[in-house]
Amino acid sequence: MRTLILIGLLALGGVAQAVEPTGPATTEQDELSWSSLSPQQQSLLQPFESRWVELPSQRRRALARGAERWLAMDPEQRSAARERFGRWQALPEQRRELIRERWNQFQQLSPEEQQRIRADFREYRQLSAERRAVLRRLWQQKSVAERQQVLRELRERRQQRLRQ
Repeated sequence: MRTLILIGLLALGGVAQAVEPTGPATTEQDELSWSSLSPQQQSLLQPFESRWVELPSQRRRALARGAERWLAMDPEQRSAARERFGRWQALPEQRRELIRERWNQFQQLSPEEQQRIRADFREYRQLSAERRAVLRRLWQQKSVAERQQVLRELRERRQQRLRQ
């Protein structure tokens, strides 16, 4: 059952919730039938088989992608995924909802902006734990207006570096 839940999280990009699109109705071509899944995917997603046709097409595609990702992982990667899932489950629901909201906001950004944020995060992760703690403490002490100003300045500095 834990594996199934992990596949669900992988299908959702870790934290994002699948939402049925409000656009035009899906076509038969958009549908993902149970029989089109590989035997390995069917085995992993077996608890969904009886209600597969009732699931929104976007949810079916997300589950299929999550199963593919899970099957492609080596045992070490699966262990790490289980560990991340355990940490996710341990979070209070309010915190998980905040993370989902932020993930959805991130998904709405342009690919360039997403790339910039990922680069900033990689740079931040390379700092020592002590330096990250200091920066986190300083950030939390700032007002919203001060935080926005800092973000603007950081963007400007990054753009200047890229121009050079």
